[in-house]
Amino acid sequence: MTFSTLEAPSELLAPQALSDQQLFNLCRDYGEKALHWKRKFTGLLPEVERRGLWAAHGFGSVFEFAFKLAGLSEQQVRTALNLDRRFAGLPALKAVLENGEVSIHKLVRIQSVATVESEGFWAEQVKVLPQKALETLVRDEQPLRAQRAALQLSESVKGRLEGLQEKGVDVNELLEQFLDRREAELEEKKGELAEVGGSRYIPVAVRRVLNEEHGTKCSIPECSKKAQEIHHTRRFSLSKSHDPHYLAPLCREHHQLAHLADVSYRELRG
Repeated sequence: MTFSTLEAPSELLAPQALSDQQLFNLCRDYGEKALHWKRKFTGLLPEVERRGLWAAHGFGSVFEFAFKLAGLSEQQVRTALNLDRRFAGLPALKAVLENGEVSIHKLVRIQSVATVESEGFWAEQVKVLPQKALETLVRDEQPLRAQRAALQLSESVKGRLEGLQEKGVDVNELLEQFLDRREAELEEKKGELAEVGGSRYIPVAVRRVLNEEHGTKCSIPECSKKAQEIHHTRRFSLSKSHDPHYLAPLCREHHQLAHLADVSYRELRG
């Protein structure tokens, strides 16, 4: 079977004969294949070490074996061996490592939180979540920080509160009243906007009330990242509404997690 120049697969052409798009596609294809097989190779290393296979074939160590056969660094090898030890008793995660299904960098992220009870959950998450979203999920699983950020008050506000306190005014009660009134005003504004819908574009008025309620940070407790997306906790495709009661400003990672959870729920419901 022969190919004309126009019909020939990119792999059969000299790089100089490829278009920019063909060259890019070929680089991407080779890169993806290289990463795939490097993960597979890395997953075999713990068994290679257990058998002493490297010595039987004339290599000075498992590190030399991995470097000469696949270009792995000593740190990458140590990481794979450490993960193998960490996942003893966690067969689902051990299988993910041995099969080379994901990078060892993802597995490192979850090793501190994986338990016998949760390993099945984490074995699925490392396969579907981007690394940043995975880091966020791990952080959320860890105990909440005991220390909250210190309240920052301007000298002017401090002075006014201290002045009221010196006069015998209950400053805590005063602040409670202010916060209650603020929440009531926000609830009234949200009620007025509850039926806003139509296009997928979230109106400025809705965005404004969300900003008043949540500020500029992600609305997930203890997350200090900047909000970058507005998530519909009640699917817009069904509700056709931008009711602010069902909207949550989220950072990019928590938004990814929210959508993945929504997809999982829909799949569960069939």
